Amino acid sequence: MYMTTAPTPADLTITPRDRRFGRHEATPRWWHAGNPYASALYNALSSTFPKGEAFFVESVRAFREGTNDKLAGEIKAFTTQEAIHSREHLAFNRRAADAGYDLTKLEADVDARLAVTRSKPPIVSLAATMALEHFTAILAHELLADPRHLEGADHETAELWRWHAIEEIEHKGVAYDTWLHATRDWTRWKRWKVKALVMLYVSRNFVVDRTRGTLELLRQDGNTGPGAWGAYLWHVLVKPGMLRKIAGAWFKYFLPGFHPWNEDDRRLIAAYEATYPYRQEPPRRQVRSAA
Repeated sequence: MYMTTAPTPADLTITPRDRRFGRHEATPRWWHAGNPYASALYNALSSTFPKGEAFFVESVRAFREGTNDKLAGEIKAFTTQEAIHSREHLAFNRRAADAGYDLTKLEADVDARLAVTRSKPPIVSLAATMALEHFTAILAHELLADPRHLEGADHETAELWRWHAIEEIEHKGVAYDTWLHATRDWTRWKRWKVKALVMLYVSRNFVVDRTRGTLELLRQDGNTGPGAWGAYLWHVLVKPGMLRKIAGAWFKYFLPGFHPWNEDDRRLIAAYEATYPYRQEPPRRQVRSAA
């Protein structure tokens, strides 16, 4: 049986919150406080979610056989959350297209990356999902912990990102626990080596692809050259400096005894929900619909 130093909390509840954002109004082209650089960065990230999160679900569900009841229930809730995330970001991406952006090149890059990963054994897809889920969880933590990341943003769009962030924190251990189950017969060295190598590969691609996507959207705004590069790097490394601020949390992934729930940051979920009078939306048959 696999062991962890700080397993997913026994009292954790993963709750799919079926919310819809921005359906009744156009999203401004530079929705992030009129800042084209911040808007482009988040738009580039959003362009990856519909296909990327479908891949996450596919990768985790491939190893659900034989899981205990708790993890099986968490995989089911994770699947539902990710499906709703895909739906909402698909709707957001359509609004970005309505505002004049062409996301097809960014989406083609996602397809190319996923095709390479799918050509490998399924355990590699799970390792990639686990690494990317850590990335999204630490990004979500920073987004919620520092209000400056969404300061002045369009209200509906900011709510979309905050809602997505709390659910990424909530299910941050599912892919990792599924990995521990799937590799329960591996040596600790083999498990660490594979997860570390995959994280390095994923991290390189994540930074390169999101940078390339952001610069492509900035090019569509007429922002090119050293000025565009400089403003982009200032935003991600200096102020508010998202990539700089998550560097320590990213590094912890490689430490012995790592588990996503070594830090129980459910307080960020509670703080968000205290500001929003949550009401579950009526269930819909097609959760992926962007209607």
